[in-house]
Amino acid sequence: MKKKILLHICCAPDGTTAIERLEENFEVIGYFGNSNIQPEGEYLKRKDAVAKMAEYYGIEVIFGKYEPDRWQKEMQGLELLPEKGVRCRKCIFLNLRETAEMAERIDVTSFTTSLMTSPHKDVNWIEICGRAIEKKCPSSYYHEVFRKKDGFLNSVKKSAEIGLYRQNYCGCIYSIHD
Repeated sequence: MKKKILLHICCAPDGTTAIERLEENFEVIGYFGNSNIQPEGEYLKRKDAVAKMAEYYGIEVIFGKYEPDRWQKEMQGLELLPEKGVRCRKCIFLNLRETAEMAERIDVTSFTTSLMTSPHKDVNWIEICGRAIEKKCPSSYYHEVFRKKDGFLNSVKKSAEIGLYRQNYCGCIYSIHD
């Protein structure tokens, strides 16, 4: 019997490669929270795409509460900072912490993120966040850079094959214009 892992899914396209790689060693459960995604219409498009992807792979996905007001409150004072800066780092940390908290609630001992598929994300920072979070919770962070070995290219091809919505910005209201 495979050990379970909770996969934070930032978006369906990045989730494809992550699921395929993780399924080699784990039973994957998806988690889609992402209160950072705005406007709500964009969030709903991505949520629908995640549901479609989950059906394709035959995995369970937990959909967290959508609380963009809570997220924006966390970002107060960081709104004007450039993409890939402190605001993005805090956002990644919040999403990973929420994933670890959900893993604890459902009694899953490992967590990770599909953000590791994107060539636009700082994988070193993601690992730092994951390691810091695992020190404060019972779940362990699993680190694998899914974009390696043509992982991102695979996600593009797989998304087209499945017919997944592919967004053109990271997700937050501030990244729309970057």
